[in-house]
Amino acid sequence: MHLAQTVVDLGAAYDLPRSLGIVQRGHGDPALRVDPGEHRGGPGGTPGAGAWMCFRISRRAEPLGSVTLRLDQVSASEIRVRALGSTEEAASAAIERAPRLLGAEDDWSAFDALLETLGDDSAAALARVRRRHPGLRLPATGQLFDQLITVILEQKVTHDQARHGWRNLLKTFGERPPSSAELQAPEWMRLPLTAGELRGVPSWSWHQLWVQPPLSATIQRVAGRAAAIHRLAETPMDLESVAGLAAQLTSIPGVGEWTAAEALQRSHGAADLPAVGDWHLPHLVGEALSGRRTDDAGMLRLLEPYRPHRHRVIRLLRVSGYRQQRFGPMLAPADHRRR
Repeated sequence: MHLAQTVVDLGAAYDLPRSLGIVQRGHGDPALRVDPGEHRGGPGGTPGAGAWMCFRISRRAEPLGSVTLRLDQVSASEIRVRALGSTEEAASAAIERAPRLLGAEDDWSAFDALLETLGDDSAAALARVRRRHPGLRLPATGQLFDQLITVILEQKVTHDQARHGWRNLLKTFGERPPSSAELQAPEWMRLPLTAGELRGVPSWSWHQLWVQPPLSATIQRVAGRAAAIHRLAETPMDLESVAGLAAQLTSIPGVGEWTAAEALQRSHGAADLPAVGDWHLPHLVGEALSGRRTDDAGMLRLLEPYRPHRHRVIRLLRVSGYRQQRFGPMLAPADHRRR
């Protein structure tokens, strides 16, 4: 085992829980858990907050090893990063990528200027939310393959089904991450599965995991293209490159606009990829920006003035505390796992 560490200074107030929380898949996520601490953010950041994370890391599609990452916010803007790698190369690469993971390359200044230029009621309301949460950043994990798998598990199912599938997939088939006396990984931690491990999951196990056949079939197709996806993960994070990457991902059967956007928001910090096809998102955007529920087309019309920052608008709405109206009974899916 090899331990490397550094301190990343974001240069301004940083909100670790709200920035990295978008990557965590439920409270029982075996690969990432955020410790919110006692601070609520704002201009003082979130000192005392932290996170555990584990993943496999590669360079130019060549595996370097697995990593356990511990993040601790030590001041309003500084994060101590400790990386325990199965190899020295893995630990070094994790430290090198930590600033991007935290969102150090995510610049909101152009968005802030746009809100001031627009000057309407919606822009003014968004600007107020922005002032309450100046430490919010868009993280970029670089783990495109892992993010695709987690998002595929969320396609057209309930929140509980998606979280159950991811949690128990890792608990049942995932390996323990690196651990040592210097940095002891929690007992609950498990590494996301490799493409080979995913292909080895029996069909009946997917059923027991509450993962529907179309979703497990899409996962197998993505696993079969793992080498290409790992190469694509190193695509630059600029707007044009990320849009092209989204188009490439949607060429995989079963990977649509929603899946590509949700994955790239987390792997590449995609600031202008709204998740088209989400059941609840158009209603949230519609009610918050116009006072009326809407559909995908209506959501895109409302977000158009904020291009190329449409996902930033959605993130602000998510952290604002705004709750859209709920209509109709909640879906209670049948559980056929023991039949």
